[in-house]
Amino acid sequence: MAILIVDDDPVQCRLLEGMLQKSGYETVTRDSGDGALAFLTGSDGGRIDCMILDLVMPNLDGLGVLAKMRQSEIAVPVIVQTAHGGIDNVVSAMRAGAVDFVVKPVGAERMQVSLRNALNLSALEGEIKRIKHSRSGTLGFKDIITKSPAMHTVLRMAEKAAASNIPVLVAGESGVGKELIARAIHGSGERRSKPFVAVNCGAMPENLVESIVFGHEKGSFTGATERHVGKFVEASGGTLFLDEVGELPLPAQVKLLRAIQEGEVEPVGARRPVKVDVRIVSATNRDLIADVKEGRFREDLFYRLHVFPITVPPLRNRPADIPALARHFLALFAAEEGKRIGSIAPDALSLLTSYRWPGNIRQLENAVFRAVVLADGDSLGVDEFPQVSAQITVPAAGEPTSAEQLPEYPAVATLTPSPAQPALQPDLPAMPADALPLLNAEGDVRPLEEIEAELIRYSITHYRGQMSEVARRLQIGRSTLYRKLEALGLHPVGDGADEGVAAERQP
Repeated sequence: MAILIVDDDPVQCRLLEGMLQKSGYETVTRDSGDGALAFLTGSDGGRIDCMILDLVMPNLDGLGVLAKMRQSEIAVPVIVQTAHGGIDNVVSAMRAGAVDFVVKPVGAERMQVSLRNALNLSALEGEIKRIKHSRSGTLGFKDIITKSPAMHTVLRMAEKAAASNIPVLVAGESGVGKELIARAIHGSGERRSKPFVAVNCGAMPENLVESIVFGHEKGSFTGATERHVGKFVEASGGTLFLDEVGELPLPAQVKLLRAIQEGEVEPVGARRPVKVDVRIVSATNRDLIADVKEGRFREDLFYRLHVFPITVPPLRNRPADIPALARHFLALFAAEEGKRIGSIAPDALSLLTSYRWPGNIRQLENAVFRAVVLADGDSLGVDEFPQVSAQITVPAAGEPTSAEQLPEYPAVATLTPSPAQPALQPDLPAMPADALPLLNAEGDVRPLEEIEAELIRYSITHYRGQMSEVARRLQIGRSTLYRKLEALGLHPVGDGADEGVAAERQP
């Protein structure tokens, strides 16, 4: 979690920065109100979770910053601090939009409570807003929880698609939020007042696909006791979302192609086609190009759907999103379960960030739900995530390892040539089994970046995802560790980035 500290007093700024970093927060500092606004409106402003704002500053003071934030619709929660703790200042700051008020010098425990309350309030307000927008069909891109630069690129593309009626194909693994992207495209476009109809193409019985999607007339087949208009007609004027479109059987693909080309559908048993006006947004977790080559998906339909492709990266490629998503699910499920759980402990967040999440956001949601049910206190700790911690525990010596537990490389670096390269000096011993080779298969010295990458990955697994401990053992700052993860294209646990998806920036 990233906290923006705004204070013109360098001593107070450094003290607060050190206090927050010891508590596991990443910090960004600015010494003026104008500097804070410039940062919040810049490309990195979206990664800020909360701002601690000095009320009395030269030029643009704290109240002025709050006013400009409201004008610019910047929804970052703000904790105001000042050496002047009069009641008038408190009232003015709260009316201007601050969520809390602390008096200098503030203690670590008081600041922790204030930050926890601010982050929880922000999560609850965001959830209420998303529920309202979802029910009204106006869910937009601002409702999508993300702090990842890779996802910001995805959302920028989706915003461009929303401005037209171009067919969109959203690709990505199961659980990454493809339907959420589709709903945001619909909710941000000119059709947002019209229906959004979702169809799971993989969940329909093959013999009923045409009837469900295109409709049928009464008596057209056994069991057709009444007329059914079909999903295309239901979505007329709005958006038809074809989820897992690669699962459609070939006969239905033929009719779908005609419906897209001609703007009309032929219900089963109908005498004449029915005109429809729908926008098509489809999604798939399959490699449709491979399906086309193997004859499982029609090539002409593929090019009709694949006009504006958008690829959503898996959660393991955007670890910056994990803390925000976890807090979002915590606020949701704590309210549903009637529990007063206010936060997730820093070591638990490190654990969640270190896991690869093969089930993506859906798996994270289920893990937080389970943790809320298990929790007895007011905070979620590592003990509430037993299934996650069990999968990244380093096994004892001699035990087999899995790709989820340890990378496939030895633990200790050595200057001994690799087995693939003949020894240049006969008296050098053979490379031990637990060595990290410094030469590649061609006998050349491996790049320093590659060796550093393996060392960092091994350290994260060795210390069970405790990022503060990893940074301490490597003798680097925690924020530096995250920057190295981004620069090297690494993820905290596992065997590297997935193909075709670039590493992203971790705040």
